Order: sequence, then C-alpha cells, then structure tokens
Amino acid sequence: MTLSDLPLHASARVESVQDLHANDAIARRLRELGFVNGEEVRLVARGPVGGEPLLFQVGFTRFALRRSEAARVQVSAQGAQA
Repeated sequence: MTLSDLPLHASARVESVQDLHANDAIARRLRELGFVNGEEVRLVARGPVGGEPLLFQVGFTRFALRRSEAARVQVSAQGAQA
C-alpha cells in the first residue's frame, strides 16, 4: 500500500520510497524529511478540496504532501487506527 491509500488517522510503517529515475529530487526530499524504512507515519488530515494536500506526521513533525508525492512511499499498515 502507499501513503496516499492510508485511511484518515491510520498509522503505518514506511517500507521504501520509489525513485522514478536516477537522482530523483522528490524521492531524495522525502527521505530527507524522514520517510525512511521502518519509520512510523500517520495520516493526520486531508485538505478540503479534492482531499489534497495530505498532512502526515513523522515523529513530532508534520508534513503536507501532494497525493502524487505520497503515492511514491510504500508502507505497511500498523493494524488498528489511532
């Protein structure tokens, strides 16, 4: 599953970030923000228009991502929603 598929208020663990090409700036930025293997993330909120942007929490920090950016992060569900 990808971050863009995560239900609202659900937690998941990052498995990988998809590189679309060599030196992919978006994938590198996502990793620098903390979307790395094993890190827990939670979908906190969705934007009012078309559900964009998506607001994710990684640790104590929150990031707003476009749906297309969130779709590049592969995650595994953590079970029960928080």
